[in-house]
Amino acid sequence: MLWSFLAVLFSGWLYVDASYRGPQWQRWLFKPVTLLLLVAWAWQAPTFNTTDYLILAGLVATLVGDALMLLPRQQMLYALGAFFLSHLLYTISFAAHMTMSFFWPIPLTFLIIGVIVIGILWSKLEDLRWPICTLIGMTLVMNWMAAENYFFRPTDFSFSLLVGAALLLLANIVWFISHYRRRFSADSAIVAACYFAGHFMIVRSLWLY
Repeated sequence: MLWSFLAVLFSGWLYVDASYRGPQWQRWLFKPVTLLLLVAWAWQAPTFNTTDYLILAGLVATLVGDALMLLPRQQMLYALGAFFLSHLLYTISFAAHMTMSFFWPIPLTFLIIGVIVIGILWSKLEDLRWPICTLIGMTLVMNWMAAENYFFRPTDFSFSLLVGAALLLLANIVWFISHYRRRFSADSAIVAACYFAGHFMIVRSLWLY
């Protein structure tokens, strides 16, 4: 477990560093390598429930989306679909651990965040308007499930899911705003760091049963 953990951290650091100042080939290489190492680390988790396989499937869907992002722009729609599937699988896995309780300020908060983000992006999205809005919506639902889990069952497991989901949401928001509205210094590194850390925290939850 230790060597897998260290390999994930080292590969993730190389990916984030490449996104900030390294050559493009290094970013293209270590992004899929990091995800593959995360899959291997997740597979070594001491206990596995049926729904935990959804997290593995979500990582694989993310890997497919990343591969599609390396292709010409017309593949962007399929990449968004793969990312949507990844977040859907994560959401189903999170929901399996929920209680039947409901705290309405949580979905209201994420609804407000979604309205603000989509309002900022709406006029610039053009043909990808609905796919991107759908992905944002799915990511918000994933965060809702994670937040409800933590609110009613505040454990290390649910905290890891909450942090992971929040980081993936932040990665998407920064990615879309920098891509469609305005680039800013270190935006790629911020997206890369949140992206890696988000998936890392979700996989980490498998070790916390």
